[in-house]
Amino acid sequence: MESRAPIYLVDTSQVQYDTLATVLHFIGETCKAITAVELSAKVNELSPLCIISGAGSPPEQFFKEFANTPILTLSGQVDSTQKNHIGVLSLPIVHAELTQLLHYCQSFCNPGKKLHKASKYLMSSLVGRGLRIQEIRYLVEQVSDSNANVLILGESGTGKEVVARAIHEISNRKKGPFVPINCGAIPSELLESELFGHEKGAFTGAFSSRKGRFELAAGGTLFLDEIGDMPMQMQVKLLRVLQERTFERVGGTKSLQADVRIVAATHRDLEKLISEGKFREDLYYRLNVFPIEKPPLRDRQEDIPLLLQELLSRLEVDHKATLRFTQRSLDSLMQHEWPGNVRELSNLLERLLILHANKIIDLGDLPLKYRHIDAQGLYVEQIQYSPEQEELAERDALCDMFTGGPTTSDSESFDESLGFLGHLPVDGMNLKDKITEFEIEMIRQALESQEGVVSHAADLLSMRRTTLVEKMKKYGLNKDG
Repeated sequence: MESRAPIYLVDTSQVQYDTLATVLHFIGETCKAITAVELSAKVNELSPLCIISGAGSPPEQFFKEFANTPILTLSGQVDSTQKNHIGVLSLPIVHAELTQLLHYCQSFCNPGKKLHKASKYLMSSLVGRGLRIQEIRYLVEQVSDSNANVLILGESGTGKEVVARAIHEISNRKKGPFVPINCGAIPSELLESELFGHEKGAFTGAFSSRKGRFELAAGGTLFLDEIGDMPMQMQVKLLRVLQERTFERVGGTKSLQADVRIVAATHRDLEKLISEGKFREDLYYRLNVFPIEKPPLRDRQEDIPLLLQELLSRLEVDHKATLRFTQRSLDSLMQHEWPGNVRELSNLLERLLILHANKIIDLGDLPLKYRHIDAQGLYVEQIQYSPEQEELAERDALCDMFTGGPTTSDSESFDESLGFLGHLPVDGMNLKDKITEFEIEMIRQALESQEGVVSHAADLLSMRRTTLVEKMKKYGLNKDG
């Protein structure tokens, strides 16, 4: 992980310090409390990321004494005469405001890589504090106002479309449309029409003329996702458009101008595909004018707390609930390899929101495969996980629910004539309530086994998705887990 300079909290009250220390620790920063007198005595020894002053507006001499250090205050207004007074941090802390101001502080300390525009948008869309994500933000800003073709590389789920949208949103084409198309999701026989449009009667079923994505994206950006899955015959036609900047609709003869900025993305190794004869080398070099590689989440684990908070803020709107995480659970998540990258993290959070809404998530609340430390917070080098083990545990739990105790491993003591429910209690039972308990437990297990994806859980239970959603609302599963 990246080593960061500390943040000095100067003359803060105990309440201010506790609030700031908690938030800064959560996002991976280190902070130290110190008085202005102590700080002045060490002015030549310290190199903090920034100074946060809690005692009102510091005197002019304070800014001059630390002229090369960015300073934030907790009250007052920004003193425009002091170049190192970066901003005012309001309490209670607003996550987006804090990360933006800290980025400004870092840019002040590293002017060679300062983002001169759209910093707020880049910080909120490309979330993270590590060197890799900082480099991507820098590259996005450098290429945004040019018309050069951009090729975004990275594994599935890393957020390649997020980078493409960021390029569009801070470019001089931002007033135009951003039009995405997944080249691998459309049948090859329909892809040409989707890209270039068609005239009436061009083929069976073409009852009227239709604009393609190139026309719809005029004046804006065309995002060609999964370009590595594009059929060879379409690669030839796309290459011609990129070279000539003109195209015709299917069945048409009129030449149309391709006034679009091309951003392509793929999770495939295009150079390997070229050697296998599955991707045109000339198209590769035409697209690969300005490559940007989005790193997998396992290579930027220091960004997980920030990403988690950002994803939660978006999911909370739909679920009308929130979550809090203990330090143990965060430490465990930061040890995970994340083969599904940011998409996997988002799916996990949605699952936890359904099962444990408005609760504090501890290590035991995480699915087994995300538990990489033990109860004492020590790293577990090789965690043993298999779907079969979890299925057995769930079966035992289900039996416990109906029998009132753990199942026995002694096959001789099990009476098969009793069925899986065991003995009927002597004083009887409420069948309706027990059936309701059974239904709730089955829905809970289906959601857990499908990573909280409602549509998949519905398939597992052989019911319609809308029916499952209604039952979840009825039983409060989307609120109380």
